[in-house]
Amino acid sequence: MDTDVMWGHIDAERSGVADMLSGLTPQQWSTPSLCTGWTVRDVAVHLTQAHTGFGRLLKMAIRSGFRFNTMIRRAAVEEDMTQDQVVAALRGMVGSRRKAPGAFPLLDVIIHGQDIAVPLGIERSMPVDAAIDSAQQLWGMRFPLNPSRQLRGLSIRATDAEFTVGEGPEVTGPIRDIVLVLSGRQAGLAGLSGATGRIRLGA
Repeated sequence: MDTDVMWGHIDAERSGVADMLSGLTPQQWSTPSLCTGWTVRDVAVHLTQAHTGFGRLLKMAIRSGFRFNTMIRRAAVEEDMTQDQVVAALRGMVGSRRKAPGAFPLLDVIIHGQDIAVPLGIERSMPVDAAIDSAQQLWGMRFPLNPSRQLRGLSIRATDAEFTVGEGPEVTGPIRDIVLVLSGRQAGLAGLSGATGRIRLGA
């Protein structure tokens, strides 16, 4: 994907997530997200940390024993931000091309927007080209996720986009649900058809 197009999507997604967050009630703010053990609030705060510099990232990694998931969850949970501050921080990131070392900002905001929206029953679409780019990044990923290993022996095909990966019995569905499944979200399985019984997320 062209760099300018990518950052345009990132800006639009951050603005959209900020708008969504601004209207949430305290109960919705504390709702469990699609990320196990993370609330909507935790995921929202995590999105504001996409500009974390190398120095702070290294300190966080050392403090967490270089355990990636522990590090990012602790950083989000321990950050003292109000709902209004989170919304303002996300809006303040629009137009910036800063990113944390090793981060995939488009992938992050695409998936985490769904982590927030789905459990709240909010319909949030994915731009098709951004969803395809995210799915391709996920399929090529080896850490912290490795979907090509988890879904080995299956062919994954989007029914509404040009995206096909893998070999074997076919699993089909909307690109949005494929992105969710490739990122380990069980919620995406409901939208898929075919050999879904062979999918073992988290295995």
